[in-house]
Amino acid sequence: MPLLCYLLFVTSPLTAQQKSFPEKIASEGYALRFADTARSIRMQRDALEKAKADANMEDEAICYAYIALTYRRLLDLDRFSANANAAYSLAEKAHSQRAKAYASLSMGLLKSYIEDNQSAIIYLLKAYDLFSQSKDYDLCAKIAADISYLFFPASPLKVRKYASESLAYANKAGDAESILHARLAMGSCMKDELPKNDFQKWQEVSAFLRETVARAERDEARIISKSNIGVAYINLADFLMASPVPGDENSFLLYLDKANSIARRYGLKNIFRNSIGLKGQYYMRKGDFHTAGLLFKEGIDYQRTVPYKDYYLMASFYNSLKELALRQQDYKAYYGYDTAYMRYNQLRTDESTMKMLQYADARFESEKKLTIIHQLEQAYKLQQKNKLLGYGIAAILFIGLIFMYRSYYFRQRYYQNREDFLQQEQLNSELKLELMEKETMVNLTQRLSLEKRLLGSQMDPHFIFNALGNIQSMILQKETGPAVSYLGKFARLTREVLENSRRESISLEEEIFTLTHYIELQQLRLNNSFRYKIDCDGDVNSNTRIPPLLIQPFVENAIEHGLKPLPYTTTGSLIIHFKEDTEQQYLICTVTDNGIGLTASKLRKTNDTHRSMSTTITGERLTLMQKGYPDAGFEIYDRSEGGCIVKLRIPIN
Repeated sequence: MPLLCYLLFVTSPLTAQQKSFPEKIASEGYALRFADTARSIRMQRDALEKAKADANMEDEAICYAYIALTYRRLLDLDRFSANANAAYSLAEKAHSQRAKAYASLSMGLLKSYIEDNQSAIIYLLKAYDLFSQSKDYDLCAKIAADISYLFFPASPLKVRKYASESLAYANKAGDAESILHARLAMGSCMKDELPKNDFQKWQEVSAFLRETVARAERDEARIISKSNIGVAYINLADFLMASPVPGDENSFLLYLDKANSIARRYGLKNIFRNSIGLKGQYYMRKGDFHTAGLLFKEGIDYQRTVPYKDYYLMASFYNSLKELALRQQDYKAYYGYDTAYMRYNQLRTDESTMKMLQYADARFESEKKLTIIHQLEQAYKLQQKNKLLGYGIAAILFIGLIFMYRSYYFRQRYYQNREDFLQQEQLNSELKLELMEKETMVNLTQRLSLEKRLLGSQMDPHFIFNALGNIQSMILQKETGPAVSYLGKFARLTREVLENSRRESISLEEEIFTLTHYIELQQLRLNNSFRYKIDCDGDVNSNTRIPPLLIQPFVENAIEHGLKPLPYTTTGSLIIHFKEDTEQQYLICTVTDNGIGLTASKLRKTNDTHRSMSTTITGERLTLMQKGYPDAGFEIYDRSEGGCIVKLRIPIN
């Protein structure tokens, strides 16, 4: 889905008489979160203090939920997490459905913020059910829309289900804010489901998106989050950019101008940057490189003026400028843009790593606090039961002195056993928490270490030096065209390896794409001394998710140690074949070559100073995967007719 918008959580359609005074003040303060942030937080804090003074845990939980969502809008993870956990803890004690609904909502959005989507769906579904029971239709609409986003792309049917329910609830509520939020979710769903070359369906989606924009323009004064109006413009412009109708180009530019206008009016930085990027891509496709370049540079200049630097966006703008320079054959500019791109791309990678670590810590702390809350809840229930038992004992004492000693003796034994059991259970829970913390840190350290070593070993230095030498030779021979093509392929391969090494998983299609680039460069380096073929069984899904960069080290070994030493009179052959083991959820990859074979290769390595650690690191990665997939691994053996075969069993995500 192209753009996700914040969940715009507002007060439910309760009348003023049904709200307590603290909740009324908190909701009014929350409505000011975009216009006056300082006053918004101050009003919500005052409402919280009033709820504490009244000793009303339900109002306290709701106030904490409002404050948590305000800090979410401010991107303050620590305060967002602290207030969401406080709301959830108080809601459990208050035994109030409304408090639990608001607390589950804030906790679900916290899990979504730290990218724990599975937990986020659980909490949001709980909030969705509770608000449905209380007929808070506007909140149901917004929650259903966010649930539909979380199910993308794993379950298209559930995306459609919750987007449809969101629109139905929004129409019941009649609230302009809820209707816009629901229509954005439904529009994204319709765009994702749009079949190729179906003009009638395309017209239906176009009409729906245009109606969404028209409603947003009509109800602008009633919509608190003006950024959602900008999102509606950007979504429609993005859809029209690929329009099969030529006349829609004018509409595309018109809606981008409207997005720019509302971005400048309300200071919506993301909307402004996105509109510039889309317009630049449009002019680049039209061949107006000058205008496209000016737009990309304007986006870069604007980004430098804002306090928070979006490294991903800066890298994207410089990457577009690189492409423009390449098309214009301005290699000096290309080099300058590429240098800036590499710098911002590295900053983006570092920032992503820091966020991953921060989110991992937040997830662990959140789970730890929820475990403590659960323990306290169990202790409270046990305390209540003990009170009832005490009353029973008193009643038995009044019945007769004959049974007093007997009852007292057995009750004391019961209490002691329960206390010992509770202490043991608490001790076990503490030990589990310590083990979870240690295991989390160890696993994270191992994974980051492997990623660092994999990135360092993925590109063979001999391959890099030879590739650069070939490029230099072409330039000296004034073969500019082949040199630029060679350099472009080499840069693209390097970028793919760097990007894929930071991802948890990639599709099989992306892995084959990277392997193809690598093998073609090896062919150029070795003067086309071998041929290759990559094929898949008919039942193999190209969208199958696998861990990245597992296959390339074995392809590298096949070329370097198998095919390269072959005599000039022999043409090398490299075959990569994929098939699926659907029963056990494995992808089986076979790499076959007609090289000198494993035995001869080992003899040559005796005097060879080049040692590749890629295969060793890959083996370590597969060993780590064996915790969940015991059959993951690889085996290498010689072919009877000459050459070598490598067979990998890769877990499918």
